Amino acid sequence: METKQKTTLIQGSVAKGMLLFALPIFISNLFQQLYNAADSLIVGNFLGGEALAAVGSSGSLIFLLTGFVNGVSLGAGVVVARYFGARDWDRMRRTIHTTVALGIAAGVALTVVGVVLTPQILRWMGTPDSVLANSIAYFRMYFFGSIAVVMYNVGASILQSVGDSKSPMRYLIAASIINVILDLILVGWLRMGVGAAAFATIASQTVSAILAFAKLTRSKEEWAVHWNEVRFDAPSLKAVVVQGLPSGIQNSVISIANVIVQSNINSFGAQAMAGCGAYSKVEGFAFLPVTCFSMALATFVSQNVGAGQPDRVRKGMKFGTLCSVLMAEIVGAGIYTLSPWLIGAFSREPDVIAFGVQQAHTAALFYCLLAFSHCCAGILRGLGRPVVPMMVMLMIWCALRITYITITLHFIRAISVVFWAYPLTWSISSVLFAWYILHCPIPQLGGGAPAVKA
Repeated sequence: METKQKTTLIQGSVAKGMLLFALPIFISNLFQQLYNAADSLIVGNFLGGEALAAVGSSGSLIFLLTGFVNGVSLGAGVVVARYFGARDWDRMRRTIHTTVALGIAAGVALTVVGVVLTPQILRWMGTPDSVLANSIAYFRMYFFGSIAVVMYNVGASILQSVGDSKSPMRYLIAASIINVILDLILVGWLRMGVGAAAFATIASQTVSAILAFAKLTRSKEEWAVHWNEVRFDAPSLKAVVVQGLPSGIQNSVISIANVIVQSNINSFGAQAMAGCGAYSKVEGFAFLPVTCFSMALATFVSQNVGAGQPDRVRKGMKFGTLCSVLMAEIVGAGIYTLSPWLIGAFSREPDVIAFGVQQAHTAALFYCLLAFSHCCAGILRGLGRPVVPMMVMLMIWCALRITYITITLHFIRAISVVFWAYPLTWSISSVLFAWYILHCPIPQLGGGAPAVKA
């Protein structure tokens, strides 16, 4: 019996369909960012600046070890969306179960690697001795539960690829509430240290992963997950790897670049680490319109390519990119204006606030370029061309960014050099993406085959 297909992305109004799909992703990411910020807010106010530095500098290292897996999950979602749009249920089911198997294997590997290598990676990053013990405690506890993080992303990617962005939203709202409550009890009341903040995060992520797979395993739809069918199917694995590997490599190499950037920030001391860590939590809110529309564009484009509707692809590309750019710039202007109060919420130390505000005043008004680059990357993944965004971001966001920082810091020993690396590289990548998108044809597939090109 044929499943009842969701129609919001391949039928009806393009604007309405994309907004109805993107809005739950926006709310999901908002709550995820809120509970990420809760760790730093509660730790900074109850445990002090050095503990805040340990937690605040976590983003680049965590993304280094989880970014590859999440990138592959994103690529798998594009393949599932293509089959969903073409109503190719058999290949869609095999791809879903292969993705789940891949997530389990990757989650186990990530746990082992993260727990074992955390001390060495933190030392490579130049983490100050005053912060090192807290950083190791936080990261090790986080990676003990990293399989839950991976499996939630796998489950959410599957649900979103078939047009269901509301369920992941509900699960993240529940996880956010649990995380904040646990932070307040374990850190604020019991004063159990930064390891407890990491425990609160993984406990809440475990709940969201369980909820996502409860939805997938209980569903009567064609995209339901059956544990006895979870295995690696060679053709499906190849499609997922071809589509997802470039995104995974891109995420990993960019995160390596960010770790190098973080090591440069670390060289300016714990106050700089804390200030920039607090800014990173604030900046996360600017990523909300960026992430929700880049994910929505990848799914929208892939489903409509699979359904053979190139006109809807073009309309969706224009509408989604415009919305993301405008919203990101509005958020950026707000962060620029309110940064002294926003950074001050994490720490009362003047030097910490000064570093965070300086970074905000350097980057915030350029968020429109960040949004444009990410939207173009999402569009190209949906079109089956994931290698292009990978190459652009590796060349510009990694190689050029690190080269610029390394050479310029040699002559100008100022942290502003590090801060300016971001808007400069966002600008260059935006120009390259704009040129490529204007010359990139839309495939006329219809049959759902996830053709992937460079």
